[in-house]
Amino acid sequence: MFRRGLIGYLPANIVQGVVGLLTIMVFTRLLTPEQYGGYALALSVMTLAHTTVFTWVEAALARFQARAVERGEVADHLASLLRAFAVLAFVFPALAAVAVWLAPISPALKIAVGVGLAAIVFRSLIRIVQERRRADGEVMAASALDMGQTAGGFAIGVLAITLGAGAAGPMIGLGAIAVIGLLFTLAKELRLARGGHVQKARLQDYASYGLPVAFSLILSLVISTTDRFLLAIFLDEQAVGVYHAGYSLANRTLDVVFVWLGMAGGPAMVSALERGGRAALAETAREQLSFMVLLTLPAAVGVALVAGPLAQLMIGEALSQGAADVTPWVAFGAFFSGLTTYYFHQAFTLGRRTHLLFVAMIIPAVANLVLNLILIPRFGIAGAMWSTAASYGLGAVSSWLLGRRAMPLPVPLDVVWRAAVACAAMALVVLQLPAVGGIVELALKAIVGGVVYGAVILLLDGGGLRSRGLGILQGLRARAAT
Repeated sequence: MFRRGLIGYLPANIVQGVVGLLTIMVFTRLLTPEQYGGYALALSVMTLAHTTVFTWVEAALARFQARAVERGEVADHLASLLRAFAVLAFVFPALAAVAVWLAPISPALKIAVGVGLAAIVFRSLIRIVQERRRADGEVMAASALDMGQTAGGFAIGVLAITLGAGAAGPMIGLGAIAVIGLLFTLAKELRLARGGHVQKARLQDYASYGLPVAFSLILSLVISTTDRFLLAIFLDEQAVGVYHAGYSLANRTLDVVFVWLGMAGGPAMVSALERGGRAALAETAREQLSFMVLLTLPAAVGVALVAGPLAQLMIGEALSQGAADVTPWVAFGAFFSGLTTYYFHQAFTLGRRTHLLFVAMIIPAVANLVLNLILIPRFGIAGAMWSTAASYGLGAVSSWLLGRRAMPLPVPLDVVWRAAVACAAMALVVLQLPAVGGIVELALKAIVGGVVYGAVILLLDGGGLRSRGLGILQGLRARAAT
């Protein structure tokens, strides 16, 4: 299931990667630094509110859909979750409107935040559709919906900005494409829930599982968004724009890989545990983490090595220089964040001990807040990027240690050290190359770095790639001979 998911979700993640980079390229050029900072703040508020109110429903659907299918309880399962969503969707808009009205922020930022909050109900409902498709193994349908949401939201956002929406433009795109997606998909989900009964005991079980997941994600968002709010308080929205540009460049580059692996890996681990027990889970998990480390560690190191020319190419001139300084630190933070979210946190959800997940995230969240409060007033943007990298590293360690109490997942140290050695060799070679700037430097360092890393990994047989390759080659030769 994991390998089938990797192939099936690859097109969606290619689209996500391309659109993610286009978002940075286009938005940093169409928006002023102040507007881009306002967009970053509005996006942070929207994400935090979405997670606080609706994410527990989405998490419960993803975790228990496979079990509901096995037991023939899909209608009751979906009916219960959709009723919970409907109640939240009725109450949330009024509370959001009051909060925006009372917020002591500029009128332009109020509009951007208000539009973002208005989009949450539709975005959460389309997420429910996506999670149901993924959990049921409808890879192509889930992938197509994801591609449509990603590309369509970007296109509508660009159109809104060009029509004068400013920082609210991207928020308009996110909300509008969710509404369009629901027009084509919601009817099927309602049919699946038809005849189902809303069961209080089931909802209590789901809430006891999903709410700690949501709380842990809120703490994760504290790590990823606190710096922006504090930069706005201690500095200004332009500083937020510079920081967000560099942060997005590093984070989205790595996140597209982690999201791809998570789309395939999460359902695969749930399926392995439900159908084959812990032995099957351990085998699936080891394969996933090996693949994850072999892909994402060199990506993080590579982004750090080419931060300068990458920022020159991808980010508008007004933001590029400052963003280039942020990118290397955030790249390493994004690596630890990805491992934590898409692997170590699976131990808590698989073991259904999500209260420990909440505890695991308190540690880096508090550390991030304290470090930002200490470092931003003294070092500005540099203090924020140092705090981010340190907090995510601490979060990975705390999640790994506490996760062993919920559902121990293997950590293939043989793969980790081989990937680390290959990355060190790559860095030593790339640092010797001339800094000519622009796309020439970027291409040169990317190609040379990739070749060096690949050669060393094959030499060390990282993840058994060389052995598997030789086995496949021998099999092909045997077939040719017969």
